[in-house]
Amino acid sequence: MLGGVVDCVACGAPGGGVECQELFERLLALDHARREPWGSLHGVVVACFLLQHPGHPLAGSGDHGPWWAMLRAYLDGGRDGLGALTQALRRSNSHRRHGRPQWPAVPAVREGAAPTGFGVTIADVAVDGSFPAAGYEDRVRAWAGSTLAAWSADPTG
Repeated sequence: MLGGVVDCVACGAPGGGVECQELFERLLALDHARREPWGSLHGVVVACFLLQHPGHPLAGSGDHGPWWAMLRAYLDGGRDGLGALTQALRRSNSHRRHGRPQWPAVPAVREGAAPTGFGVTIADVAVDGSFPAAGYEDRVRAWAGSTLAAWSADPTG
């Protein structure tokens, strides 16, 4: 806490300017405009935000394996990795198959309470609150890596 301003209790982002929820809404507006560089990383940023804010109403209480798989695909293969995951899920969701799409296996998740401090948060990705295009993908990659590291049972993996 600096100068009487409280940090986000979920992710540890410094308080002050705009709160995480408002930043998330700004980012979703950019994502839904389907403009680059924001639109194609929509799934990644939603996964990051909800894993860092597990109490958010959109986070739900179900299986978060798909979010893990999406972040892992992005970190391992960039946009191409996301595309390959999307294609695999579309194939597994064919009318010829029954049930839900099969997500890839995910690493072990840490036991106990959700982490509350992350090396990179939505505030870092937002920079000045506007999510500037310059360096956006690098900031998202750092956010995804920080999110996975904090939630991993093995913080080095």
